[in-house]
Amino acid sequence: MQFGHFDDEAREYVITTPHTPYPWINYLGSQEFFGLVSHTGGGYCFYRDAKLRRLTRYRYNNVPVDDGGRYFSINDGGDVWSPGYRPYKTELDSFETRHGMGYTRITGARGGLTASVLLFVPVDVNAEIHRVELTNTTDARKDVDLFSFVEFALWNAEDDQTNYQRNLSIGEVEVEDGAIFHKTEYRERRDHYAVYGVNAPIAGFDTDRDTFLGFGNGFDEAAVPHAGQSQNSVASGWYPIASHHLEVSLEPGESRAFTFVLGYLENPRDDKWEAPGVIRKDGARELLARFATDEATLAEFDRLTAHWDSLLGSYTVESGHDKLDRMVNTWNQYQCMVTYNMSRSASFFETGMGRGMGFRDSSQDLLGFVHLVPERARERIIDIASTQFEDGSAYHQYQPLTKRGNHTLGSGFNDDPLWLILGVAAYIKETGDFAILDEQVPFDNDESKAESLMEHLKRSFDFTVNNKGPHGLPLIGRADWNDCLNLNCFSTEPGESFQTTGNRTGGVAESVFIAGMFAAIGPEYVALARRRGDDAEAARAEQAIEEMKAAVLEHGWDGDWFLRAYDYFGNKVGSAENTDGQIWIEPQGFCIMGGIGVEDGRAARALDSVRERLNTPHGIVLLNPPYREYHVELGEVTSYPPGYKENAGIFCHNNPWVIIAETVIGRPERAWEYWKQIAPAYREEQSEVHRLEPYVYAQMIAGKDAVRHGEAKNSWLTGTASWNFITVSQYLLGVRPDWDGLRIEPCIGAEVSDYTVRRTVRGAEYVIRVANSGGTEPSLVVDGRPLDGTVVPYAEPGSVVEVSVTV
Repeated sequence: MQFGHFDDEAREYVITTPHTPYPWINYLGSQEFFGLVSHTGGGYCFYRDAKLRRLTRYRYNNVPVDDGGRYFSINDGGDVWSPGYRPYKTELDSFETRHGMGYTRITGARGGLTASVLLFVPVDVNAEIHRVELTNTTDARKDVDLFSFVEFALWNAEDDQTNYQRNLSIGEVEVEDGAIFHKTEYRERRDHYAVYGVNAPIAGFDTDRDTFLGFGNGFDEAAVPHAGQSQNSVASGWYPIASHHLEVSLEPGESRAFTFVLGYLENPRDDKWEAPGVIRKDGARELLARFATDEATLAEFDRLTAHWDSLLGSYTVESGHDKLDRMVNTWNQYQCMVTYNMSRSASFFETGMGRGMGFRDSSQDLLGFVHLVPERARERIIDIASTQFEDGSAYHQYQPLTKRGNHTLGSGFNDDPLWLILGVAAYIKETGDFAILDEQVPFDNDESKAESLMEHLKRSFDFTVNNKGPHGLPLIGRADWNDCLNLNCFSTEPGESFQTTGNRTGGVAESVFIAGMFAAIGPEYVALARRRGDDAEAARAEQAIEEMKAAVLEHGWDGDWFLRAYDYFGNKVGSAENTDGQIWIEPQGFCIMGGIGVEDGRAARALDSVRERLNTPHGIVLLNPPYREYHVELGEVTSYPPGYKENAGIFCHNNPWVIIAETVIGRPERAWEYWKQIAPAYREEQSEVHRLEPYVYAQMIAGKDAVRHGEAKNSWLTGTASWNFITVSQYLLGVRPDWDGLRIEPCIGAEVSDYTVRRTVRGAEYVIRVANSGGTEPSLVVDGRPLDGTVVPYAEPGSVVEVSVTV
């Protein structure tokens, strides 16, 4: 069952009913100001940091779900409704929401009036724009009342939801010329404020929530829209909001558009006031003037569209398979960009109040967006590396506003350091910017401890070398990539964090997965050292990698698959000897990506075991059999019901590692089949089962042991985005940057017979035409000449390189 459809030409997903299985959302903004908006107008916005600079309020786990957001209420002769259906749930004559690249357009019609709301964040503007267009489709004049509504958060989203003994006394606003200014805490420690204005005369306003709603009322019972008249209320403490009242007259067939601007402004601390108690509003007046006309608003929207056209032009495919093309050309890359901006911090599943930017997360996200905005990837690398410690370990997370490590979660996730090497290598392959390795980067944001980025990478590499257990395998620490495998926690107290609690210490618990990472990522460090002329360091690193591979083959092989780990007591995890959790997905992917077992046939045996034990029509589950009781020595993974999350759920993030592993051993049909199982566009027709958005990946799909097998959870913000884009673009379609050129090695099912990839890299364009029969040994012709090998050398900027591939 579908609830909408793709409009590929417009790069939009069109939702045709408000009654989706869950709020289907979009993200606005790609620089510093961001918004989350559902298909009915729910959500919130913030500046840079979803916790520390929250502009508008949102209530998670609310009943009804998704109440609160940007509401535009229409009173048409006593008939009150909204184009987004919510909050009034007045039945509409028609409804449509179009989620596009950085914008959402919600259109509803009722009683001969059509209302369309375009929401977007312009390029280089710290504001959310709400363009409301009303059209009279009758043959008689219409006089209607239009009311805007947003509810302000008191900046710190966590404190906003908890500290009521203070918060209910501090709300402050100003109103000037129809613009509403939110200035809570501005008169003391803050130098920032918000404004919500409109480019038209207003008949009234409200800034007090209880007045607007009526005490005890829900959003659907809002008193002011139902009365058709604002009360000009001024908030003093309690709950500050912003609402404008516009009286609109429309002749038959007439349309009128209004631009509402919700902006974030800052003033110098020594120049905050234009009069006692009155905010200096120069910046706000300039912002509102920028959108004074409808032509100006539409011009900014056109600029946003051009911005995304440019971004998405660096990698495109034409295959004749609409689902493949739309995922590669539009939605997967778009999700990569959103995930780069948000990390895991702000979604309809992450409140934005706790998690910041992840060291591991952001390093992986880099892989999927570096081709889009390489200059911002460079900045992100420096930010990430600056939160590293001198021994090579790192803060697991940092706050985007301060760019400093999050002490609450701390460090001790022993896979973190290796991801930095992978991210830096991807950046340099894309850009050729080896100079970044000489950048002086602090440890723990302490400039007195700054070293070159290359030294940071050396310490990342050596952290694994210096932290090995009794089998010569890497110590797991608090956890590795799987945050829920907590081998040193031993938690028995309700409410304890599995990730931050360590009730026992000891250098025994080891991760075969990190060993596979070391084998797969270590060679990138070797290549960097060698290219800098440090052959001795490269040789040392190569020796360490070979020793790790040998340790995996000796101690990490279980007979038909790779072990997952050794626990605190030295017992095997992920072994046929175990009752539950006998085989895990992660090491089967990364060990083979690192070349372990490829030559002696163990890789193929492991992947055959994955197919037999882990694969389902909805994707590959994380482990099998699921744990059916809590194992204190294993931690959070065993706390989930069977089939959910890490306990045998389908983690879409690690499915790509198996897909890539299948390409490593040359099995394109399996690789193609596995990718289609989890790709959103291929799941669209079963949206009533999947439940979440059919245009972006979810973190998890319920596994075969779950009550609701196939149901997705946690959409949008997941490393799934970047890893799936890497998988489909670089390994299935087979076009990936290498050190000296584009490596072209397609490995995709014969169903995709002929396709063309256009790839822009280092200023040159490559047009790669592939004739595919499902083989694995490509032959290349470059600009009419046969090429020896599969690496097309990088051309001069401005060049167009024609490549023909037969495979």
